[in-house]
Amino acid sequence: MRALWNGRSRGDYLSDALALLAGWTREDKQLKRVFLLDNSQHSDLTERVKVCADALHLRAEIRRLDGYTQVKLAAADGVSITEREVTLAARIEDAYRLVLNDE
Repeated sequence: MRALWNGRSRGDYLSDALALLAGWTREDKQLKRVFLLDNSQHSDLTERVKVCADALHLRAEIRRLDGYTQVKLAAADGVSITEREVTLAARIEDAYRLVLNDE
């Protein structure tokens, strides 16, 4: 998910990229998404997310709550969301689709 900046401000670029990721919300310094998955799918998604997060040198917080899987991506610098977090969110979306199709 790389694109040229075209002179636009960084915030606009990230907002545009995030808008393409259905279901993800931005809450201050983090991105959040909730998935409806069974326990097996949750485990599969967790493993796939760990691989992607490690490759991008980021950390994803994954929780299981009442049959839902919640994923949070915090800003790595603690200040603002960057293209790395948005890239990881896109990779998580891909992993989610794979997990659903494996069933």
